[in-house]
Amino acid sequence: MKVLLCALLLLPASAQDQRKPTPAVQNQPQEDRAPANANGENVNRSVIKPEPGALAIKPKDYWDATGYFHPFGRMGGYVLYDQKAIWTSPFHTSKKDAKWWLIFGGATGALIATDKYVFKNAPNPGWLQNLGHGVSYLGEPYTLLPIAGLFYFGGTQAGSDHFRETGLLSFEALADVTIMQFALKALFARQRPREGSGNGRFQEANSRLNSSFPSGHAISTFALASVVAHEYPHQLWVKILCYSYAGGVVGARLAANMHFPGDVMAGGAMGWLVGDYVYGRRHNPALDKKPTITGEILDHVRIGGAYPTVPAY
Repeated sequence: MKVLLCALLLLPASAQDQRKPTPAVQNQPQEDRAPANANGENVNRSVIKPEPGALAIKPKDYWDATGYFHPFGRMGGYVLYDQKAIWTSPFHTSKKDAKWWLIFGGATGALIATDKYVFKNAPNPGWLQNLGHGVSYLGEPYTLLPIAGLFYFGGTQAGSDHFRETGLLSFEALADVTIMQFALKALFARQRPREGSGNGRFQEANSRLNSSFPSGHAISTFALASVVAHEYPHQLWVKILCYSYAGGVVGARLAANMHFPGDVMAGGAMGWLVGDYVYGRRHNPALDKKPTITGEILDHVRIGGAYPTVPAY
């Protein structure tokens, strides 16, 4: 039952959004909304394909116009909408999206069933635990929030609205998953590996808000990685860097004995899907074709000189 509830919460309400935009979105000026299908790009890049909504960066917000800071004023409303979509998704998800329940819910359930055996039998020397604790700092809010800020404020300084949007969507996704993780931790109250008998029992954690399921580090780092990777889909090195970063943090949490495999699987899947949803709903496709100095630099980055990148703008 616990696994089924987790699986239901994995998907933001993509199907609900696909049926009909909310009245608030319908009444917005067309230039403030993402087109339903910007030559296929905006829709195809998102896996769960939510109905495009109000843009994170609108034309009036472009760096060469007047909108440097007021995009943040809309974020509170966006996060509230996201939360409604996330928590009501079990009641609106279409049949075709049920496969995500089976994939991620099934994988999470299988891991939870074997968590205690993996924890008790996997080798875990002291040096690996220390390394895990050290690398875990890369998934803390005081590390992830500055990364999002670097995109937004660095993009503003460099005249790149694409960078700025990446920062805004990162902030929105991080806000969404922060609310999610604390609510789910309190709901499931799973023991951490070092608590009790090491069996990861639910409803028996020493602290509900600091319980093991889902992993807060995993959900946050994968949400950020998902947003950035979606923003630069043609840059293979960006995807490799983003998901290697998130994967490293997940591995660190396991090495530090702070989570079971099921915890990080659920957290990573939720974070990735929230990033996919936020991108699909808020991305402004016009920015993909808006040339900037930073975009030109990224377009010429190669990995070891062997991978010719495709222009992302």
